[in-house]
Amino acid sequence: MAGIYIHIPFCKKACNYCNFHFSTSLALKDQLLNALKEELRLQSGYLKNNTIDTIYFGGGTPSLLSARELQDIFAQIEKHYIIDNLLECTLEANPDDLDTPYVKALRNTAINRLSIGVQSFKEADLKFMNRAHTVQQVDYALKCAQDNGFANLSIDLIYGTPDLSIQEWEQHLNTMLSYEIPHFSSYALTVEPQTALAHKIKTHQLPALNSEAAAQHFLRLMEWANEKGFDHYEISNFGKPGAHAIHNTNYWKGIPYLGIGPSAHSFNNHSRQWNIANNQQYITALLKEQIIPSTSELLSIADQVNEYIMTSLRTMWGCNLHKIQDTWGIILNTTIIEKYNQQELLQVQDHILLLTQQGKLFADAIAADLFIDS
Repeated sequence: MAGIYIHIPFCKKACNYCNFHFSTSLALKDQLLNALKEELRLQSGYLKNNTIDTIYFGGGTPSLLSARELQDIFAQIEKHYIIDNLLECTLEANPDDLDTPYVKALRNTAINRLSIGVQSFKEADLKFMNRAHTVQQVDYALKCAQDNGFANLSIDLIYGTPDLSIQEWEQHLNTMLSYEIPHFSSYALTVEPQTALAHKIKTHQLPALNSEAAAQHFLRLMEWANEKGFDHYEISNFGKPGAHAIHNTNYWKGIPYLGIGPSAHSFNNHSRQWNIANNQQYITALLKEQIIPSTSELLSIADQVNEYIMTSLRTMWGCNLHKIQDTWGIILNTTIIEKYNQQELLQVQDHILLLTQQGKLFADAIAADLFIDS
């Protein structure tokens, strides 16, 4: 089993917190879509004839593509990859792109799941983030998707925005619940380098973000999700039983995936590969030179173990100490494990390391402390 991620690097406008690769100009769109299809052809051997179980259109804003353009990409996948048992095909979509004609057209493609970038149910937050949509458009988009047959929905929500109280945050969560959304991803607002948000904070146009408030939002989020019957199956992801995202879950379980498009990453357990983050150079390499503009690195044993620690520790299934020993012959540092266990940040259950709720606030630091040296 394996997955394919397709990066669509176009947006209507730049959100002030986003550091993903994208362009607000659609001038190169047709050429880039042709380059994507060429890369799909050239990369057909990367997954070693593994069956493709999941496809994920991310970005950027993939919902800027027409249903016909999406279907053309899917036809190229169908031509060069084994997709006899496709379980999930997700399209990231912005609320302002979803209307009845478009959603109905999507129903006639391979897309069977929508991940909608709601981010907030508060107008002031959307303006602060420089989002292209309004709260009214969120309401219309969610109802439109459900009314036209998309039961498998996910939305994104951001917490840690300025002046967001615990009470308002819980109101956002309850508003989402009222739409009977089966899955959501929730992220703390972070200051990424070379973003508008970073510039405004650096130049004192905005105050620094309140990390303590964000931590309190996250703790309440975990409590609320448990109360409402959501599985907290990965640090940022919550789903009703049976509604977990298959594609993203496979990332955290170490299932190989191929990334197509500028800036896209690929992983096959033994190596990582990433494409150039430049639309014009990506197009030129594939359409004129017929080469894949990527860089790759072989993963050492330490890299493989550390990759597993980092991804597995973020999940409800945890980090299996027996797997590390049986697969790589490595025994993790028991002193470090015991330290976090005593601090009630880490639990050990049947040789599985699991983060506690408090531990999830420090997931990256705990994982890094458990890493083995190269």
